[in-house]
Amino acid sequence: MTHPLITLNDIFVSYGRHVALQSVSGQFACGSLTAVAGPNGSGKSTLLKAIAGVLHPTRGTIAFADNVRPSMAYLPQVAHLQRDFPLSVFDVVLTGFYPEAGEAGGLSKAQKQAASKALGEVGLGGFEKRQINALSGGELQRTLFARVIVQNANVILLDEPFSAVDAATTARLIQLLLKWHEEGRTIICVLHDLLLIKKYFPESMVLQGKCLGSGHTHQMFEQKLLSFDLDMAELVPPEDPLHHQTHRDHHGHNHDHGHHKHGPGDHA
Repeated sequence: MTHPLITLNDIFVSYGRHVALQSVSGQFACGSLTAVAGPNGSGKSTLLKAIAGVLHPTRGTIAFADNVRPSMAYLPQVAHLQRDFPLSVFDVVLTGFYPEAGEAGGLSKAQKQAASKALGEVGLGGFEKRQINALSGGELQRTLFARVIVQNANVILLDEPFSAVDAATTARLIQLLLKWHEEGRTIICVLHDLLLIKKYFPESMVLQGKCLGSGHTHQMFEQKLLSFDLDMAELVPPEDPLHHQTHRDHHGHNHDHGHHKHGPGDHA
């Protein structure tokens, strides 16, 4: 059995008096592909931020195999990002090399070529000079994915990575996740879409402030912790993302140009 890479030991995370996560324990095996599901405000984003080190648990600990923190790439929710900085798409992707270059370090020609290649992988070839405040939600999402690619991390944390993109882009990004999984990387992905979870994610964790359950995804469905009858909040229509057609929500908006709604507290 694959050894645990990340272990959550009874963690609590609070924002002032608001407890976002309480008594959450669990493990993520090395090389696992795990979906984190639950309704809005259930602490999914908070869990990813705690693992990424963006937030620190109020109580409890997050332990890593051999007491060594692995390299991590974290993709936050697009909806919560400020976009008024004068940055180009290329600039954003290049920030993925910051841990290697540091504040005083320059970027090599190879790193710049890798950034351009990553943009091509996510379908944004030729967007290098575009300012991020001129991007659609889906284009910004793909820019952040390109940054994750160049980080080349062992652990990849994705917070609703398909929320603003169309079906063709979702298909492209899903294939990227599956490639990372084959390479033995550990992927933890916050998702609302139960169809994607059931089809592509072998492991699942279900949150609602606490951990309701974790394990094999088919077991989560058998136990009704994941169920199409449940209100998991903002589920997309039952459509296979690998059909290369424009995915439209129930209001008829193209997701690559719309904004994904989040209930109050889902970022918490």
